[in-house]
Amino acid sequence: MGCPHDISAIYEVQCATVCRLKLVRMVEARLYSRCVLLALAFIAGPAGLVQAQSQGEALRVRPIYKDGQVLVSFSLNGGLTDEMKAVVQSGLRTVFTYTVELKMRQAAWVDRTIGTAVVSTSVDYDNLTRRHTISQSRNGRVEQSFVVENPAEVAQMVTNFDKLPLFDTKQLQANREYYVVVRADARPRSNSSLWPWSGTASGFARFTFIPN
Repeated sequence: MGCPHDISAIYEVQCATVCRLKLVRMVEARLYSRCVLLALAFIAGPAGLVQAQSQGEALRVRPIYKDGQVLVSFSLNGGLTDEMKAVVQSGLRTVFTYTVELKMRQAAWVDRTIGTAVVSTSVDYDNLTRRHTISQSRNGRVEQSFVVENPAEVAQMVTNFDKLPLFDTKQLQANREYYVVVRADARPRSNSSLWPWSGTASGFARFTFIPN
């Protein structure tokens, strides 16, 4: 009389075991899929950056670290166009702004921003004296001013920057990969065709921090 009950109990145990195995396999499959997606995202991350660089990098960027500072050099490819020079020579106050970000690569996570610096150069042209007053500022603070007559020198000063000490290496971790992104903008922008790179011009460069 007890056999049917025993068989039923055994069947229930077997069903429960099969269900648990199916559940475990489903969880394992989801975890595997998630790991694969994260791995693909990590692999595709640098490739995406390289692609953005190769498709048309408007700014050349070169970071180095020395004496406790991350020194960043960058320059605008092609310099100023003739139309852009004409805007400067018109007497309108023109401001060139470069936003510089130092980021750390993080596998399978959003890259971490270590620091941001804003470098600006304003140009005021006096039509009477034919001289340019150039003011250079960093993070909103004016650091130095010049009076320049030669337009070619003005173009050089607003598009080329050499070894600016923008970040402290105390913020960096040894043997980690970092990269510097620079984005350019200009004002006024009364005619967007005069500033083909304004708001969109960018460049980046990677480096690995290896302390001496």
